[in-house]
Amino acid sequence: STLEHGMHLISHARPLAALCCALAFGFMAPSRAEPAAPLSLPQAFERAWARQPEAQALAARREAAQAQREAAAAWTPEPAALEASVRSDRFHRRQGAQELELGLALPLWLPNERARSQALAAAQAQGVEAEALRAQWQLAQQLREHWWALALAREEQQAAQERWQASQALAADVARRTQAGELARADQHQAEAATAGARAEHLLAQARNSAAEQQLRALLGLAPQEALPLLDGPEPEPEPADDATAHPLLAALAAKVQAARSAAALAQAQSRDNPELTLLQTRERGARSEASNGTLSLGLRIPLGGGQRQRAALASATAEQTEAEIALARERERVQAQAHSARAALAAARAVLQATDERARLARETRAFFDKSFRLGETDLPTRLRVELEAAQAQREQARARIALHQAIAQLRQALGLLPQ
Repeated sequence: STLEHGMHLISHARPLAALCCALAFGFMAPSRAEPAAPLSLPQAFERAWARQPEAQALAARREAAQAQREAAAAWTPEPAALEASVRSDRFHRRQGAQELELGLALPLWLPNERARSQALAAAQAQGVEAEALRAQWQLAQQLREHWWALALAREEQQAAQERWQASQALAADVARRTQAGELARADQHQAEAATAGARAEHLLAQARNSAAEQQLRALLGLAPQEALPLLDGPEPEPEPADDATAHPLLAALAAKVQAARSAAALAQAQSRDNPELTLLQTRERGARSEASNGTLSLGLRIPLGGGQRQRAALASATAEQTEAEIALARERERVQAQAHSARAALAAARAVLQATDERARLARETRAFFDKSFRLGETDLPTRLRVELEAAQAQREQARARIALHQAIAQLRQALGLLPQ
């Protein structure tokens, strides 16, 4: 009975032990990491912008602009000043003579100074937003260049790998036929030399891909071990209505022009220093036994003129305005020329892609024809290698043309001032 009871316990303990072992191995087994989701260009732009110093300082700049607007809307150009003084004969006569003065000085706005100060503060606040948008546009240029450079490097690496694999298969076939006595040993050397050249091209393509990937990683702040899958596909082509979109560069220069005009108008209004309104309370006594007397005085301090300093400030503000207006006009001409060139480049890239697609199709069909004739012994090896090389070149040019079309779309959007979307 004791033996049967022990066997019964063992039979019940086995499932529990198996369950514990399964759980233990389940916890000990390494979890398989899920593949990273492909990164789109807008997502990459948001990540890159968050790392820029302009983005991190934007909140502080907005706060400074708001403080400037509040200061321009105040009742006085500068805060009020409190004045206090004491006069006494304690250190020489000691008869108890004393005089106390307590005053308040209020700076006053000059005519039109307050309104023009508010206009300047508003222009400066608008300039903060315009400069942030221009910084985003400049970042978009860098991101688009690195993005499509990496896409092209990956396409070229894929094409080089396919050529290397095809050359390996051809070299293996040539080696088999050489051993069978169908081909000469010189043919085998040519096939192996073509394989070595394809391998070298593949290694160079890998190096270019690694360099392009590191540049994009540095812009996005990705670690070397993090995956970087790219979401394939071009940006949407601009619509005709996008031509009327305000260009970030022109918007920033226009905001600079407006700020310069407001600064010139303010300098013209500030023909002298600000006048001051003073309110003074005085209490005095002649001796210790005398009663104190109090007086209240109201005064106005008006500077007579600004002189050369005001002329210098006005001339400097006028020069800034002139320079900003001319720069805006020149940049508007350059932006229009770049947009026209980008549209022409896009049309050319689309035509080149059509031609390379046709060439790649014909090259694939020709390679299939010569591959069959080579297997039947109707074509020599040099011709077969030449056809293989031409097909690989056609495929590589097709990949380059496709990426070039995507780049042309991106450059047109950049020329029109459109951010990634």
